[in-house]
Amino acid sequence: MLNPTDTVNDLPEAPRAAQQAVVETDAGAGHAPAGDTASTDGALDAMTRERDEYYDRLLRKTAEFDNYRKRSERERREQAEYAAADVLGDLLPLVDDLERALQAATDSADAYRKGVELIHRQMLELLRRHGVTAIEAAGQDFDPHLHQAVAHEEAPGHRDGEVVEQFCRGYKLRDRLLRPAMVKVAKA
Repeated sequence: MLNPTDTVNDLPEAPRAAQQAVVETDAGAGHAPAGDTASTDGALDAMTRERDEYYDRLLRKTAEFDNYRKRSERERREQAEYAAADVLGDLLPLVDDLERALQAATDSADAYRKGVELIHRQMLELLRRHGVTAIEAAGQDFDPHLHQAVAHEEAPGHRDGEVVEQFCRGYKLRDRLLRPAMVKVAKA
């Protein structure tokens, strides 16, 4: 690419010839012989071709980058859909178990309880396989990054800022918080 600060020696061959012709024309103060006009026109044509080549390259690189950006976005979207499909596919057996429990004709509360406990264990195992862990809150110091305080009350026998009760369990996906634990915190 040509820069305005380039000297005659820094230029490629064709532009150098054109600049040399312009310098010679300027030195002659417009009294150049008729043969020099052809060399100036040739050099100008060479510079125009070079400019057009650079412009064509710029357009091609811009189009390539735009295609790359679109392809990356599409691949990211597809990857998210496949990840969701994987988890949802793992949930389907739990839905089947819940439907069987609802269709079971039994009057025994114990049978229902055992069925719900079995489904609960399956769900916890599914979460564990996908990297989800429960946040232990009761007895811990309140951490605003992991806990959401929904109540503060004086609690004898507990230190200030200690989680006294957990209303709703919190969960993390590896190091990322999915949902904070809803807790009651002791105050002094």
